[in-house]
Amino acid sequence: MTAQAAPRTLSQDPITVYGVGPGFGLPETSPYVMKTMVQFAMAGIPYRFAQGAREDSPKGQLPFIEDAGERIADSTFIRGHIEARYGVDLDAGLTAAERAQAWAYERMIENQLGWASAWFRFMDPANFDKGPAHWFDQAPEAMRDELRAGLKAAVEVNLKAVGIGRHAPDEIVLLGTRSLWALSTQLGDKPFLMGERPTSVDAVAFGILATVLTPYFDSPLRRRAEGFANLVAYVERMMGCYFPGFAWAGAAREAVAA
Repeated sequence: MTAQAAPRTLSQDPITVYGVGPGFGLPETSPYVMKTMVQFAMAGIPYRFAQGAREDSPKGQLPFIEDAGERIADSTFIRGHIEARYGVDLDAGLTAAERAQAWAYERMIENQLGWASAWFRFMDPANFDKGPAHWFDQAPEAMRDELRAGLKAAVEVNLKAVGIGRHAPDEIVLLGTRSLWALSTQLGDKPFLMGERPTSVDAVAFGILATVLTPYFDSPLRRRAEGFANLVAYVERMMGCYFPGFAWAGAAREAVAA
């Protein structure tokens, strides 16, 4: 994506990014909200963060943003909005071929590795009970079990719809590992996926990889990811760049102990 319109100046009211908030040993529970937060930082655009509700989003999903009274949902379209409105190009310096390559990696990460990660977060009973089940802790006690079962059933439908949920767990690990290998190969010994400076694809790669690697959840996919030393170092590097106040290693240890 590139800027398509004359840039506008920021209004006096800061843009609001609506997300979930920190949790699961991560600075933000949702990898897609993390993606948007990182892309705002890359663009140098200030924002304020607020916890959001999916029912308030134009597309029923997080993240969404509010900019001068306009609400935009979905991290990809949020990126398009800030690039067009504020004259930003998050892929500046990339050739057309490199932009195409970055887009292909982004689609692989979001539409395959992200779903593989979600399967182990929601469909593994121990992980679900430790993580997403707690989203309903503040609901009336009589409703909690029904709400938790409803969430798990809805996610299972989505996982089957996109295909990943039709596979056995070891097959999901195999598919996810192929994507991890592809990312590790692309990264090589470079600091970022496309070279010496971060670009748009690094935001989504970081969000999903951090979600896979957080020790809060145990999964065979996480253990496979830990075997790619350059990906582990990459997540630590991105965390230091964009969430410098978040003690990634310390939070991970605390998450495991919790």
